Order: sequence, then C-alpha cells, then structure tokens
Amino acid sequence: MQLTFLVDNCSLIGTTFLAEPALSMLIREDGRRVLFDAGYSDAFLRNARQMGEDLLHLDWIVLSHGHFDHTWGLDVLIRHYFEAARSRLDAARPRLLAHPDAFLTKRKGTTPEIGMLLAEDKLNTQFELALSREPVKLTDRLVALGQIERTLAFETPPPLGERMEPGGPVPDHMPDDTALAYVSDTGLVVISGCAHAGICNTVEHARKVTGVDRVRAVLGGFHLLDETPARLDPTTDYLASLDLEALYACHCTDLAAKVALARKCPLKQVGSGVTLEF
Repeated sequence: MQLTFLVDNCSLIGTTFLAEPALSMLIREDGRRVLFDAGYSDAFLRNARQMGEDLLHLDWIVLSHGHFDHTWGLDVLIRHYFEAARSRLDAARPRLLAHPDAFLTKRKGTTPEIGMLLAEDKLNTQFELALSREPVKLTDRLVALGQIERTLAFETPPPLGERMEPGGPVPDHMPDDTALAYVSDTGLVVISGCAHAGICNTVEHARKVTGVDRVRAVLGGFHLLDETPARLDPTTDYLASLDLEALYACHCTDLAAKVALARKCPLKQVGSGVTLEF
C-alpha cells in the first residue's frame, strides 16, 4: 500500500505544497485508488496536481466523518469532474462511501453548519453513493471500519456541538466517525481521519474487524486538542504498548499531545506531500 497526504495542517520545509487545517489522503492498494477525505478547500487538488496525481480515476472516495475540514473539498472535486466531462476527458465514476449520519446538519455554538454541504441526492448524481454503518472491504487488504465501537473508559470526550436528527437536535457524539485498516503481511496499519471515537477505540475496532492483533503503524488525526492528563496519559500508554514501527500523528493532534506521544512512541513527522509505503 502507498499512502500520500494530499493535504494536512503542516507543509514540510523544502516543499511548496499547500497546508490547511484539514485532511485528505490518496491511497493506492491492489490496483485501486482511494481518496480518503477531501479537505476543506481546493488545496488537496492543487497539491495533487503538483505531485502529478490523477484524481479523475478514483475507485473509491471514503469520508471519515461529516465535518467541514474533511468534506467541503468535495465541491471542488465535483467541479474537477464536471470540467473533465465538458472537455470530453476520460474520467471514472467513483463509489463514495460514508456513514449515513455523515449527511446530517452539524452545529457548534453560533456556527450554523460545520457538517456536509452536499445532500445525498446531489452527491449520488456525481458518484455512486454507498452508505454503511458496517465495515466495507475496499480491496482484499484494505477495509473501511464502519461505525466504531467505544469500549475504553478514558476515551469518552464530550459531544462536539449538536446534530440535527429528524426529531430535533441531539448532542453530537459523532457516531459517523470511521477509519480504515490495511492488513499487511506483518500487521495492521490503522488510518484515521479525526478519531472522534478515540484513536485507541479505533485501533481496537480495527483489530476486531480484521481479526489481526498485531499493529504496525497508526496514522492520521487523533483529535487530541488541549487534552487533560486523564485522557492523554492512558492514550499514550496504550499506543506505546502496541510496540509500533511508527506513529504518524497529524491534523487535529496538538503540539502538547505530540510531545507526550513522542516520549513513549516512535512518532514521525507528517505533512502535505508526504508519501508512506507499507
């Protein structure tokens, strides 16, 4: 598997790739091309062009959850496909996989919308929509984990605003949060978007879904922002106990969390344009 960070909060010294507080990855596995999240703006597409990456021939688009910093770039991607069609360029019709709740309106404070801007029916005209709470195999080795079970007591964050259910607003504990897992010959690679369900819960769920206990690497956003020791310490201890080859914490993982993780885990630097091979 090859994984490229199309956009992240950081861009590394010596590169000219754009960065924004958002996330998008391109994954190549078994001849398939998977776009995992689409960032906030056109930055992921501009970076992809600079890298020489073709986003017109994707097999899957997978959304980790319905927040703006992972989905609002879909508008730009649709324009990219529209312009290709108008210019009679060859393009695929990818399948778009998301949790059904990813499309609900999400609000926080006085901000009227922090969730998806595009409705299911509109997206279904552009892509082949696949909604699932259950795991979905993208290739023989790469699986979307579906709705993540929350079993660890220290990973019980407060709700992030509210989501609009048919019966009215409810506290949003982000049931639509999901992730990917790649089954390599030597163990799992767990790929998170924001890990609102908790990065340790995500790893445990990946183990359960795949039946593989050994974890090689964990990467993505861990949603560790201004965390107290009550959560940060057991999270660090859990990840250290996995005896990882590498830990790639990015996007919604703040500096204090990275420093804490680096004390016990093999933390590696991540940024827009970084490519990893597993």
